[in-house]
Amino acid sequence: MKRLILAVIASLAFSGAAFSQVSYGLKAGLNLAKYSEVAIEGLEDYAKMNPTFYVTGFADIPVAPQFSIQPGLSLQGKGAKYKGEEGGTTGTITINTMSIEIPVNAVYYIPAGPGSVFLGAGPYAGYNISGKIKSKTTGNDESSEDTDLSFSGDDKDMNAFEAGINFLAGYKLSNGFLINAGYGLGLTNLNPDSDGQNIKNRVISVGVGFQF
Repeated sequence: MKRLILAVIASLAFSGAAFSQVSYGLKAGLNLAKYSEVAIEGLEDYAKMNPTFYVTGFADIPVAPQFSIQPGLSLQGKGAKYKGEEGGTTGTITINTMSIEIPVNAVYYIPAGPGSVFLGAGPYAGYNISGKIKSKTTGNDESSEDTDLSFSGDDKDMNAFEAGINFLAGYKLSNGFLINAGYGLGLTNLNPDSDGQNIKNRVISVGVGFQF
């Protein structure tokens, strides 16, 4: 019994020490977004990366030497862009969406120089909260139009829920400053039309942050 009590006390002490090492961070940067398939038929040859942004708050929870779990809450800009030119007129169609995401990444740290290289991956679940399609032409024929996207109802333009896998890599200095890059691989179909194209998010990201 004495040994069992000592073991429980030691376990609690270890858990408390591990919990005290939990740190928190904030990172932000550039997203370069597109879809796995074109969202607008006939524009396959005009697909471009859509530049937008992200902001993520996260907790870093050590679970083993050099290994952590990072749950977070993120504001993610995504979408797609199509741009072409013909007869002196340039046309651009941009699909912008904003979503709230909850990522849970497993991260491994490799000591290197004054900091650590980190590699990670994990699932995420997101929910689209706003979206807009912007059409613009310049040159010989100038016009512009904005249309809000609908994420609910029988006539919705896009599914609200999305899930996928994150991949990330970067470098964290000993003072907490970090540089990171990532890739978001969407796995769920954004197209509400089951007979239509299977449209999924593809997002490259780069940014900086700080871990307290």
